[in-house]
Amino acid sequence: MSRSERKIDHIRHALGHDRDFHNHFDDMDIVHQSLAQLDFDQLSIDAQVGELNLSSPLFVNAMTGGGGEKTEEINRKIAEVASRTGIGMAVGSQMSALKNPEERTTYEVVRRVNPEGVVFANIGSEGTIEQAEEAVEMLQADALQIHINTLQEMIMPEGDRDFTQRLEKIERILNGISVPVIIKEVGYGMSRETVKTLKSLGVNYIDVGGRGGTNFSKVENMRRKKQLASYNNWGIPTPVSVLEARENHPDIHIIGSGGIRNGLDGVKAMVLGAQAFGMAGALLRVLLDEGEQALEDEILHIHHEVKVAMMLLNITDVNQFKDQPYVLYGKTKEWVDQRLSR
Repeated sequence: MSRSERKIDHIRHALGHDRDFHNHFDDMDIVHQSLAQLDFDQLSIDAQVGELNLSSPLFVNAMTGGGGEKTEEINRKIAEVASRTGIGMAVGSQMSALKNPEERTTYEVVRRVNPEGVVFANIGSEGTIEQAEEAVEMLQADALQIHINTLQEMIMPEGDRDFTQRLEKIERILNGISVPVIIKEVGYGMSRETVKTLKSLGVNYIDVGGRGGTNFSKVENMRRKKQLASYNNWGIPTPVSVLEARENHPDIHIIGSGGIRNGLDGVKAMVLGAQAFGMAGALLRVLLDEGEQALEDEILHIHHEVKVAMMLLNITDVNQFKDQPYVLYGKTKEWVDQRLSR
């Protein structure tokens, strides 16, 4: 199967597989504050993530590209909506375009229709500094995501098996590229040990990409003759991963993603320590099922949900979500008690 055919396969399986029955954001309640003293219409949801100035803490996380006309059309529509709503957007892995120049247009369309927006380039951790530079140039990108996806590669029939040069390559890119570099998981979450190692390399931006959303174990297992189904539930849930990431590293810039269903889930991620939140599969499903206008309406609704939470916590800046009082229950509390409360 060609890389472009695999991209289409991924979209089909990602939208078709069952989601986790339990979402760990449901193990969390934010403590309500009754005495709001704000004007809703004056609230701003501008977000600051290190060097990145965002008009919203929500961005469309990495999804697709490199699959011919179908993925070009998806990226064009998402970019148009992102432009109208003022949110950032990440493209899917550009490795296909770096290896096959015919696929460049499936990514370049994003900058063409959204010339002023915040756009993230994306490569795998096997990428070289030259490939990183080309990926950024391809989009005139504001930042670069480097995705780490070990388990996906292990289950993928044609996946990579040798990661011995991974950290060295990440470090070279960090030291050689001019835009912020975001290390991103793809649905398995990041542990505090992973974050410690990344920080030692000089990483200042991470996207925890926790368990709860698109499950690439299931996606890749659907493509195997003999499934590795025992790994379908592997990974660290997103709320837990945000807490793991911030422990001992208060200065690292955290993006929460993975299983975020709505604006309130995004707010919960920010209360736990994220500075922004990404959504992918949920937004793609709206686009493909209902169209561009429905996607725009959904994004504006998420913005409204975030502003309602600001009113209920009496805060005027989304960065003030961090460390608002909250309560944990169930499996999430058990994890925190065992791992993070020692």
